[in-house]
Amino acid sequence: MDGTRSDPEQNRGEQIEAAEREAAKQRLLDQAEADRIPAEETTRAVPERRWRRGQ
Repeated sequence: MDGTRSDPEQNRGEQIEAAEREAAKQRLLDQAEADRIPAEETTRAVPERRWRRGQ
């Protein structure tokens, strides 16, 4: 065997693996989007009163 990947079964296996990787990537992106907190819903950090100047 010369190590080339001309076998149709190997090619099909690579296509399946690529599709599985893409599906996993999409699941991760979908989960990250679901977990994301929109900027409108976040509050601006305000330092404690004792650290504010002039108060």
